[in-house]
Amino acid sequence: MSRIVFDEVPGCPPRVRAVFTTRTGGESTGPHASLNLGSACGDDPGHVRANRNLLAGSTGFDPDRAATLTQVHEATVVAVGPLGGCGTFIGSLDGHAAADGMVTSEPGVALVVQGADCVPIVGWSADALTVMGVHAGWRGLMAGVVEAGAAMLGTPGSVAIGACIGPCCYPVDVDLREAIAIRFGDGAVCGESVDLRWAARAALVAAGIPSPQIVDVGGCTSCDANRYFSHRRDAGHTGRQAGLIWIEEER
Repeated sequence: MSRIVFDEVPGCPPRVRAVFTTRTGGESTGPHASLNLGSACGDDPGHVRANRNLLAGSTGFDPDRAATLTQVHEATVVAVGPLGGCGTFIGSLDGHAAADGMVTSEPGVALVVQGADCVPIVGWSADALTVMGVHAGWRGLMAGVVEAGAAMLGTPGSVAIGACIGPCCYPVDVDLREAIAIRFGDGAVCGESVDLRWAARAALVAAGIPSPQIVDVGGCTSCDANRYFSHRRDAGHTGRQAGLIWIEEER
């Protein structure tokens, strides 16, 4: 097991922490090596629990209150209360809300959205009293999950986009390219591919978040096999990285 590697989101206000994980530093093996955080991709549940605990210990959130989702590629965003995930993040590993976004105003509750090509997005309100996590694949983007998450923030402060599959690696059929272009503009289509990051940024701007308030950490999940899991590159036999955000409790 190597040291956990993650990208800290720059520019967070006091008491707000946000990070995007990589695949490096956990206990999983094989196609899930090594920091797999997904519990529905065929990994040993014991490894998943160990990885989630390692992440919590490395970043400082409470794994007993962390919340994650059963992601369904739709536009539902749920509000998370003071109990967070009620221990399921490292306990049963199931029973999560079927949704693709979360918001909370509860200090100490970490929101964890997972992905292996889809766009992970985290953000905070202008007063830094509410945080958001969104998982956005092309279906969720088309359905409006980004706009739904931004609306639940109230007045958004800033958001951050994590690593996702790039247009270099994401050819799709002509019908989807046309639909994406109609929804998000011609810039979201690159030859025979679509650019999910462009589409996510366009959705955020349409939701009222000025472009200078959008942080992009970059990275193509498909190109960089050493750093990221990729569902498309590995034909579904892979793990999940995550974007997470929380408001630290006052001390």
